[in-house]
Amino acid sequence: MTDTSNEPANVLEVHDLMIEARPHGAPPIPIVKGVSFDVKPGQVVALIGESGSGKTTISLAALGYTKPGLHFSGGEVLLQGEDMELVSDERKRQLRGENVAYLAQSAAATFNPALKIGEQVTESAVLHGAMTQEAATQRAEELYRALELPDPDRIGGRYPHQVSGGQLQRLMAAMALVSRPSLLVLDEPTTALDVTTQIEVLKAFKKVIQEEGSAAIYVTHDLAVVAQIADHIVVLYGGKVMEQGSAEQIVTNPQHSYTKRLMAAVRPSPVAGLGDSMAGDHLRDVPALEVRDVTAGYGKGADGKPLITVLRDVNVTIERGHVVGIIGESGCGKSTLARVMAGLLPASEGEVLLDGHALPPSVKERKREDLQLVQFVFQMADTALNPKQRIGDIIGRPLQFYHNVHGRELREEVRRILDLVELPAVFADRFPAELSGGQKQRVNLARALAARPEVLLCDEVTSALDTIVGANVIELLKNLRDKTGVSFVFISHDLSTVASFADEVVVLYAGRVVEKGPVDQVLSPPFHPYTRLLIASVPELRVGWLEETMQTREALAGIARGVTLTDVGCPFFDRCPVAIEGTCDKLTPPTREDQSGHGHYIECHREVVELGGAGATAPA
Repeated sequence: MTDTSNEPANVLEVHDLMIEARPHGAPPIPIVKGVSFDVKPGQVVALIGESGSGKTTISLAALGYTKPGLHFSGGEVLLQGEDMELVSDERKRQLRGENVAYLAQSAAATFNPALKIGEQVTESAVLHGAMTQEAATQRAEELYRALELPDPDRIGGRYPHQVSGGQLQRLMAAMALVSRPSLLVLDEPTTALDVTTQIEVLKAFKKVIQEEGSAAIYVTHDLAVVAQIADHIVVLYGGKVMEQGSAEQIVTNPQHSYTKRLMAAVRPSPVAGLGDSMAGDHLRDVPALEVRDVTAGYGKGADGKPLITVLRDVNVTIERGHVVGIIGESGCGKSTLARVMAGLLPASEGEVLLDGHALPPSVKERKREDLQLVQFVFQMADTALNPKQRIGDIIGRPLQFYHNVHGRELREEVRRILDLVELPAVFADRFPAELSGGQKQRVNLARALAARPEVLLCDEVTSALDTIVGANVIELLKNLRDKTGVSFVFISHDLSTVASFADEVVVLYAGRVVEKGPVDQVLSPPFHPYTRLLIASVPELRVGWLEETMQTREALAGIARGVTLTDVGCPFFDRCPVAIEGTCDKLTPPTREDQSGHGHYIECHREVVELGGAGATAPA
């Protein structure tokens, strides 16, 4: 027999867990079907699977909680030996406050914008009597340092809007760790983060979990992220465990066919050769949409210029039937550029042209036909769709407003558009709450397509979707482009998705275009140093990648620093591993053309040959 006397006791034990829905007047519907796994101190157990697999439902069971309409129907969940289903409500509240902490996907939704960060980080520990306010504040500052947050002595005095998304995500981890819980439940905590921020957050989470000796359940659909942080992986499908084992075994030698399918859906690293090559069938004499010398920002000074300038001298051209990917970290100006294109944020300088004619800067001044031709697809379908309207009414509204379609013709057109986005006609009578995340995103697209636009502005439309559903949405967008000739501006921080879908890429940094060109050119050397950093930050599906990447020159120079808006010199100067002091920090970099002749431009003081190419010219 193996001696297990020295092994640490399990923090969490899930034995044959069963959870069911009990609809009124109908038989129960099983949701979680006999799931079992253990979590040891200092161990990270990842629950992976696509939407609807039961990941979040199982993780919430660790808190003794089920969503409305769901009920425990069998098995047990033991948190440090106590059955979370059977303990009293008072004991359950005590365990939730002291022994287990939950980190949600959205840090922005977790924090109260009206309260200072420090008050919120320490609130739970003080409220449950785990420590005094003074001790909790001291503990919080220790965690700020451990999580490598800037200005740890003063960050607690700021409000949530005064820190970046990645910093807020780490502050949420500090909030969870203040009372030294035995178990952390992390539900998709890096899904909405850009690649460089994601690396920092993953590194911080991993370091603190190891140092604190906490156990953790990590819920995610991103296998490449799982490979960096998990010790043990549980693969779920339809509420059942398909396979479980060590991270190394699951990643390198999966046994179940579903696990292999998940592996196959992992987006490949963004390398040359992945982008679409356009046939040019839909090209015309003028681009579908063009942005010329645009400067834009927020607030208005006495001189009429923005108080905070976000975009500077931006030029982007979207040919008909083409997909232009806009990439960059949070704070680089991607969404601001889309808002300028849509007229939601008027530019202070420059112009936006549609089919060769200049559009009024503000959406309020644009004609109805101009509004019809440029449609916005928002990131979060949950908030973009009216929960009290049926899907048929949501899709039908643009048909009525732009094309005066009514009655029987309207119903038939709604069915046709649902078919276009590969949804059944019966969905017209459903409400958004009755649809999955991927289905809601298709309705979000369908509403925009109902206007019959020439340009679709897609802002992070796959960032909140799991790998398989996201891949299906991308395939759908490709089919729509081929069928209709619609042009896409595809905004994303996910380089792999952009590389597989776009035919041209624009790299934004601190509101400036630092590199642009055909996707194969931009993703092959020569790179702008910032593009190289982005590519180096995309997680690979192998154990140990995170530790290796954090030691690279790009990571050591630039990952940990945020985006700084500046009108002097190159804004990437303080993060660049090849910066020239006295030049890059003083002078605006010239735009150089790679001599491949394919319209590949890099804004840098370094010659293109120094960046890995073979010759360059700087315009006069």
